[in-house]
Order: sequence, then C-alpha cells, then structure tokens
Amino acid sequence: MKQLFALLLVATCCSANGDQQVVGPEEGVASFYADSLDGNATASGEKYDKGAMTAAHRTLAFGTKVRVTRKDNGQSVVVVVNDRGPHSEGLLIDLSGAAADKLDMRAEGRVEVKLEILGK
Repeated sequence: MKQLFALLLVATCCSANGDQQVVGPEEGVASFYADSLDGNATASGEKYDKGAMTAAHRTLAFGTKVRVTRKDNGQSVVVVVNDRGPHSEGLLIDLSGAAADKLDMRAEGRVEVKLEILGK
C-alpha cells in the first residue's frame, strides 16, 4: 500500500517531460509581461501574445491551465502556461497583459495571488 501511495504521489507531481508539477494550491506574488515583449519567443517556442491568456511559471508543464485569483478582491482568470519564469526573486507567476487586465492589476504591477492547477 505504501508503494502504491508513493507511486501515485510521483505520478501526480512530475510530468512526462520532466517538469515538476505543483501539488495543491500555491500562493505568492504575480506580475505581468511588459507590452514591449509582444511577439518575442517564449520558452515553449510560441510567440508571446499580450492579448492571449497565458503565463510563465518556473516548473509547471507547458499547456497546464491555472486559475489565478487575486487574494485582495477575489477576481480570477484562467491562463495557460507557455513560458518559464518569472526571473525576478520573490515572484510566483508572470501573466500576459490580457490576464493582468482581467485581474485589474496594471496600476499595482504586482499583486498577491493564489494558483489552482486545473490540468491540461
């Protein structure tokens, strides 16, 4: 039984491409991409589109859908991970411009969020 539990734990926390998956919700600080990065290549090979609902996360597999909820007002958005980052210390996730707009966070620049992994 312990071996089965260990196998299930490994299966739920690691993807086929070796990226470590987060188990359960994460909380931290979100920021967003500068509009000037529109059209630049992301780590997944896609071009960054400031109008798309995408994000960068350090470990979640590309294609993972994540609900990002602002902790101060409850606003939420669903994004798809297509890039690696954020590269600044203390940040959990970088959001596209469109996702930042939906969360009404442009004025603040950074906001406290909760992430919920929805799957692929």
